[in-house]
Amino acid sequence: MPTAARRDNPPPRTGSSETEVLRGFLDYLRTVIAMKVDGAPEPQVRTAGVPSGTNLLGLLNHLTFVERSTFLGEKVTNWRKTFQAAPADSVADVVARYRKTVEQANEVLDGCADLGAPVPRPRPDRPAPSVRWALTHLIEETGRHAGHADILRELIDGATGR
Repeated sequence: MPTAARRDNPPPRTGSSETEVLRGFLDYLRTVIAMKVDGAPEPQVRTAGVPSGTNLLGLLNHLTFVERSTFLGEKVTNWRKTFQAAPADSVADVVARYRKTVEQANEVLDGCADLGAPVPRPRPDRPAPSVRWALTHLIEETGRHAGHADILRELIDGATGR
């Protein structure tokens, strides 16, 4: 297995406000996980790397749905299915869809001056969380899956670094 080391990107330098810190860390994690998936080889990128069935492409596909649900108000009827990309989707398709979703979510967040206010586009099946809660949840969710992606990518082709 060839070793393809990547440059390690340190945590971001952000502004001092709570909003700048939360958004800075979320954007950092979003960038890291997209980089982990981008350029990963087929079919390994969608092959389960662990007994649970988790695969690298599925993690990014799932996070796309989490972003869309949390910030864009889209309802997800089957969360388990979000962990598998469609067979016709290429790595580039899934990465582009994730980046587009992040862009749309950031447009929503740009209009949120009060972290205590509800997310402007809540899911139709539950009350809107605060913007603070939503940002913290996405940091936790993205960070957890970025860690999974680190391991899966290293198993695929030896690429390391964040």
